[in-house]
Amino acid sequence: MIGPPGVGKSLLARALTGILPGLSREEAIEITKVWSAAGRPTGGLVRHRPFRAPHQTASLVAVVGGGSDPRPGEISLAHRGILFLDEVPEFQKNILEALRQPLEDGVVHVARAKNSLAFPAKFNLVAAMNPCPCGFYGDSEKECRCSAYEVIRYQKKISGPLLDRIDLQIKVPRIPLEELRVRTSEAEKDASMGIKASIEGARAVQAKRFKKLPIHTNGEMSSRQTEELSALEPSAESFLETLGESRLSPRGYYRLLKVARTIADLDSVDTEAPTPHEGRGPDSDAKGAERDQGVGKKVSAEHLAEAFSYRLKEEV
Repeated sequence: MIGPPGVGKSLLARALTGILPGLSREEAIEITKVWSAAGRPTGGLVRHRPFRAPHQTASLVAVVGGGSDPRPGEISLAHRGILFLDEVPEFQKNILEALRQPLEDGVVHVARAKNSLAFPAKFNLVAAMNPCPCGFYGDSEKECRCSAYEVIRYQKKISGPLLDRIDLQIKVPRIPLEELRVRTSEAEKDASMGIKASIEGARAVQAKRFKKLPIHTNGEMSSRQTEELSALEPSAESFLETLGESRLSPRGYYRLLKVARTIADLDSVDTEAPTPHEGRGPDSDAKGAERDQGVGKKVSAEHLAEAFSYRLKEEV
């Protein structure tokens, strides 16, 4: 998330924990084991997905893990949950670069002279940053005082390889005060509560899709699995042909497909779920059989276009 200071980036990150799907027993046991290995009391089986937000001054060992008596770091304590890095350019460069391998493999290896350990680290990375050192580059109300060189230098603190591993890159604009004073309607509250149900529905579709595979979510698919299970419509195939000049890396290409597959799964929950008024004719039976197989809705050009819109382009 990129935006000026005070617009609510940290608040949005913490609010994510409220829409994450509930823990399965297997996931709860995994998290409890990690926390126990780190010497953190849990008071029994962990019931909620972790949210970890290390400070910018944290050391490499504290974030990644290790030490003379190797223990899990923050990225492992965030296993099956969220790792939030606020003001991410202020973190040490070696810490940010050390995140690259765990983001790909879901595990961090700590090698020492006597032994080598592997700690699980399947976390959702959520990062927030200002667009420039003063924080107001591109802001509609306050003028930026930074030079073009300072803006570029600040943004380049996030390396291309790390940025390529971040699937959703969004700008968080300033909200006018008059909008903040408007009371939330009951309809908006109900819509917010329905987001978690949609996410859990999409996870159920993915659980059926991967019931014969040792993975649980779209993000865990390999490149071959992504090609085989994306189920692209002809319009989506045509859309991909237009991306030749977008300078997508092979990694970015497969991540784009995974995000589009997830957007289609969310769309499947909204459009394919049977309603109380839906008939049970041959057509509805066919749809039900497709859902039982975990196929979900096919990825369309619209799904791919939305996924592609989340990858920011350089503007400076």
